[in-house]
Amino acid sequence: MLTLALLAASFDTTGAQIGVCYGMLGSNLPSRPDVVALYNQRNIRRMRLYDPDQPALQALRGTNIELVLGLLNRYLQRIASSQAEADTWVQNNVKNYGNVKFRYIAVGNEVQPSSQNAQFLVPAMRNIQTAISNAGLGAQIKVSTAVDTRILGESFPPSKGTLKPDYRRLLDPIIEFLVNKKSPLLVNLYPYFSYANNPQERLDYALFTANSVVVQDGPLGYRNLFDAILDAVYSALEKAGGGSLEVVVSESGWPSAGGKETSIVNARIYNSNLIQHVKQGTPKKPGKPIETYIFAMFDEDQKTPEIEKHWGLFFPNRQPKYPINFN
Repeated sequence: MLTLALLAASFDTTGAQIGVCYGMLGSNLPSRPDVVALYNQRNIRRMRLYDPDQPALQALRGTNIELVLGLLNRYLQRIASSQAEADTWVQNNVKNYGNVKFRYIAVGNEVQPSSQNAQFLVPAMRNIQTAISNAGLGAQIKVSTAVDTRILGESFPPSKGTLKPDYRRLLDPIIEFLVNKKSPLLVNLYPYFSYANNPQERLDYALFTANSVVVQDGPLGYRNLFDAILDAVYSALEKAGGGSLEVVVSESGWPSAGGKETSIVNARIYNSNLIQHVKQGTPKKPGKPIETYIFAMFDEDQKTPEIEKHWGLFFPNRQPKYPINFN
């Protein structure tokens, strides 16, 4: 029993460990083994992979890097319509890699209620969950989906956070599934876009550099936009029957070019402060580390529009774009 308790304790304290998203839509990116070596060299203990890229999974074998593995939106219909398809996906991409440390399966990314994939999202999650459970992996791998903060209707102040009414048809079954399975909700959370799209928003509030409370919400004081958005999500989930859910920040970052207040300096300030900040929780959930994944490992010049190209922490030659410490 003691061993189990120790394992549970060690799992919990890893909550604040930062991961980095490994997107591959860039030119001249290093080989998969070189990227995995870079994660190890820089002490990045977690990775988000958007699809089951076999060379990347091969390179992760035998490492201690914990993995969030994505299932692409375009496969949701196929997986939703057949348990056999879900079983095959889990066999080929999870079970076949028994020495890879899978943490979550992210079934779909930012599926919108208006999308033709929306109707297939929860059935696909259920089928992947069944496949994971049947494979004997239910205790170690959680099944979830990644949403973005467009789910929020009201978000100011954070305690008033609510889900958009037209998202409820999509989100209510997701929340019910996650609560039932005790799985977290993955949320892609970008103070950058809130700042860039709102002329009233202060830059220091977005970059974690405000030196006093900017937003007072009853007894809670907010010094940064990241906490305000995350607590608005928590408030919205509470009002929708998801009060028990944990949120994992599955993407966050700041671009170094391509838009308003984008620079290497601001990207460094945001990401460095993010790494330190998530250890301590939010005003609504103080002392609870926030599992967070920085977007992204490399610039992805094959994306559009321009703002999408410049989120990388490292150049293709594996040198850092700016000094950053993951400890």
